[in-house]
Amino acid sequence: MTLRLGPLVVDSVNPGAMARFWTAALGVGAARQLLTFRPESRPKTVKNRVHLDLYVRDTAPLLELGARILSEHSGWVTLADVEGNEFCAFPNPAAAPDPPAEAFAVCTDSARPEELAAWWARQVGADVRNGPDGTPRWLYGAAGWEQLIWKFVRVEDERVAPNRWQWTVDSGAGVDPQRNEFSGVPPARRTG
Repeated sequence: MTLRLGPLVVDSVNPGAMARFWTAALGVGAARQLLTFRPESRPKTVKNRVHLDLYVRDTAPLLELGARILSEHSGWVTLADVEGNEFCAFPNPAAAPDPPAEAFAVCTDSARPEELAAWWARQVGADVRNGPDGTPRWLYGAAGWEQLIWKFVRVEDERVAPNRWQWTVDSGAGVDPQRNEFSGVPPARRTG
């Protein structure tokens, strides 16, 4: 049975503020389809192991919404949202100016990204393709996320806290082979 991916569940100290930021950044329809927010009493303390990659014409509108620049790279910028959650913005001159961003990928950190990509590809019926380093760790056509690339990003840092951003699937909650938690039923959406 192929699992179908649903929205990302984002743990948030202020779900209303997070919903307002991401709705303004992605537009109402895209934000509702991709993200849902649930209350979390503890603030974010470590780098997220799951984040979005966005296409943008310019980062200025995101900064005006409350994002801040964490680091600049050759070809992209790492930003933080209003609660410090990292995301990457890639310039695309063809991107529409409104809303200011379009999600094109979900990224998941892993010390062994090829293994995790292969496991999830079997679960969600996706094609595994090579990332820029030539290793098979990017998923295309995942059920529910057909328009998104699911990138498994090689990192060496050890997981020290549960993921604040988790994906949902249409059948059963659980933990994957690398201890990433996922929810079986999306919680009620909060619109802020």
